[in-house]
Amino acid sequence: MAIIIKTPEQIAGIRKSSKLAGQTLNFIEQYVKSGVNTEYLDNLIHDYMRDHGAIPATLGYNGYPKSSCISPNNVICHGIPSENVILKEGDIINIDVTTILDGYFGDTSRMYAIGEISTEAQSLMDTTKHCLDLGIQQVGPKSTFGNIGFAISRYAQAKGYSVVYEFCGHGVGLQFHEEPQVDHIARRNSGQVMKPGMIFTIEPMINMGKARVKIDEKDGWTARTIDNKLSAQYEHTILVTTEGFDILTDVNGEY
Repeated sequence: MAIIIKTPEQIAGIRKSSKLAGQTLNFIEQYVKSGVNTEYLDNLIHDYMRDHGAIPATLGYNGYPKSSCISPNNVICHGIPSENVILKEGDIINIDVTTILDGYFGDTSRMYAIGEISTEAQSLMDTTKHCLDLGIQQVGPKSTFGNIGFAISRYAQAKGYSVVYEFCGHGVGLQFHEEPQVDHIARRNSGQVMKPGMIFTIEPMINMGKARVKIDEKDGWTARTIDNKLSAQYEHTILVTTEGFDILTDVNGEY
């Protein structure tokens, strides 16, 4: 399937949904603290989206049972919120949300630290965030998708970390997952050429240990590191413009 070039009307709709996704992550931050269970956070996220006219894209998606993915410590992605998962001092967690607003999708995630965390955990989070930034800097007309993965993997590996290759970024906006697949390890100048109007996620998952993933056999979703070492992830939804890029989920003016 071809990569969809979004129309101005579609871009406007995706922009609104992406803004709400980013605002959802800002909203939930005040509740992310020691002693809280992830089911409680998921319920707050669900209600916030519904109160703002949106629905959570993950709920019921291929049977997924919750309104967000909340992945602590050694969980790489797709952590299912549960009242049995209780946050504690020193944890790091990723919260991943996707909104559907007026039929348009916005997708973003970020890391949260619970109280005082180890220097190793902070370094992993900082490196992962910089990997996302480096990937975003490769976005622009006439660049190729391989440049994203090349920049991310080169930096992460130089820092002594591994890059998850079993999950990737993806086109988004009119559907939850569209073309293209955005790999976080790739050769420079490989892949399709970017064009204005393309919208996709960059969402590097960086591991402290090995890159491999193991999926929980019981729930079929939770993806953990093969060696139980820490993992981190950050994600934005990005539009290719005639001049470069526009980060649709950046609600804090960071870029």
